[in-house]
Amino acid sequence: MDSEMLEKAWEEVCSQVKGYNNIDPTQINAFFSRLHPQAMSEGFLMLTADNDFIKTWIERHYVEVIKQALNDLYQIPYTVVIEVDVTAAQPNTQAPTAAPVQQPAQVSHPAASAAAPQLAANAAAAAAATAQITPPAAQSLSANTVASSVSAVPEVEPFGSSSNQVYPDPIRDVRSPYATSADVDEMGKPTSSLTFENFVIGDSNRMAYSMAVAVAEMPGKAHLNPLFIYGKSGLGKTHLMRAIQNYIIETLPHLTTIYVDSAELLSDYMEASAAHDKEKSSYKNFKTRYEDADVLLIDDVQYLQGKKQTLDIVFQIFNKLTSQGKQVVLSADRAPKNIDIDERYKSRFNSGGTFDIQPPEIETKLGIVKSFVEEYKLNEGIHELSIPDDIQLYIAESSSSNIRELKSAVTKVIYQMTFFNQPDLSLDDVRHLLESHFSGGPSKRLTIADIQKEVENFYKISHAELIGKKRTRNIIYARQIGIYLCRQMLDLPFNDIGKQFNRDHSTVMYSVTNVEEKMKESRELREELEALKQLIREI
Repeated sequence: MDSEMLEKAWEEVCSQVKGYNNIDPTQINAFFSRLHPQAMSEGFLMLTADNDFIKTWIERHYVEVIKQALNDLYQIPYTVVIEVDVTAAQPNTQAPTAAPVQQPAQVSHPAASAAAPQLAANAAAAAAATAQITPPAAQSLSANTVASSVSAVPEVEPFGSSSNQVYPDPIRDVRSPYATSADVDEMGKPTSSLTFENFVIGDSNRMAYSMAVAVAEMPGKAHLNPLFIYGKSGLGKTHLMRAIQNYIIETLPHLTTIYVDSAELLSDYMEASAAHDKEKSSYKNFKTRYEDADVLLIDDVQYLQGKKQTLDIVFQIFNKLTSQGKQVVLSADRAPKNIDIDERYKSRFNSGGTFDIQPPEIETKLGIVKSFVEEYKLNEGIHELSIPDDIQLYIAESSSSNIRELKSAVTKVIYQMTFFNQPDLSLDDVRHLLESHFSGGPSKRLTIADIQKEVENFYKISHAELIGKKRTRNIIYARQIGIYLCRQMLDLPFNDIGKQFNRDHSTVMYSVTNVEEKMKESRELREELEALKQLIREI
């Protein structure tokens, strides 16, 4: 099969997978863009992944889905083999569909000739060996169950090594007695449920997620040490930090991994200082605990503002770990430059990789809702639970950017359906149930006039100027902001908004799009809009 046909066939498979029920297309876009088709023949497909993490993730979660798609398209069972080819890594991870073929192999059978690429030969041999023991894909596998089919979790091998690290043999059991962390139970299994697997990826968090994965795979690399993740509360910073911790515990159990919140760190330091008079070793023991870590994750470092002595200790620990090639990961609700600490701390915190998480777009919030419902069904064993699509969309559109608020709304609806025996909740029922729940999003008590008034006060212009024909720069700017806020906070049709601003449908559409584009480039605008929204919510 030539490269053009191979690429086309893979695109068809991707489209087929995204059409299944309970499959989140954004997740497929994120992960399948890191897969590259290398060889395909009757009953056989070979793919290469950018790295071990992507390979393992696909094998755990999507290989059965890919097989099902191939079966549905070609009406025969397929063997799917995934190998790692680091040379095929793409700098742009946002491509929504299959990436271009990097090294196409023209083969007509899994038993590739000696002239075929080595990866294809290895994969073909594996396919031939497993064909004898692998039963054909079940013909009865329904589209509804495809997304959740994880029939056999493959063994996970430690990821890429560096010159100063020696990794042990492949991990046979995640309950390894060598796992060391403050958050591991007596069996060595991570106690936190926050993993890369249940983190919903969107444009708002894709870069931070990718960098977190890179650190988890190969901790200690200079260009990402420290890794600093920042963003408003409830956007997923702690989730990513816990995911890094859990991933390293599972795949590199010989490394000592410590996660600590800054409040806990401060408390530890105060206790050590108080005990110092009675026991001289208490202070040394405090430092040793953190300095012995191979990976240290400190959450919410903005709370160390004004705590000079604690900051000095953290700085000493930070310098010692990074100088030894050990990984440090930090998080805060603002960028390092906006934390009120000494300039030398800001400089060091900002010396590695610094990435922000933005408020999630509607698609990402909807993905989080769907993921949370599926997780609840799995954990509670309530497989018949179903929340209608219109209710899920309403929750996603009505919630603020805080993911905790979003999940609590879903939980409230689930409890109403299960514990109060109301499985047939309507959208109106949910609106009534959640009318006082959300801190942001659409609100019945708000009107266009309310938003206009706050915009006028904020930008110091009159109502006549806001809705009039004047086209000076400051008035146009305020007018577009007002139109954008009406659209986002009230979710009204463009025509309805246009009537209140004396503008037509196309002008309103342009204003909304223009503000959205500027927000992508300007953090100052995003912060300005958040401040305006807060003023409007307080009306």
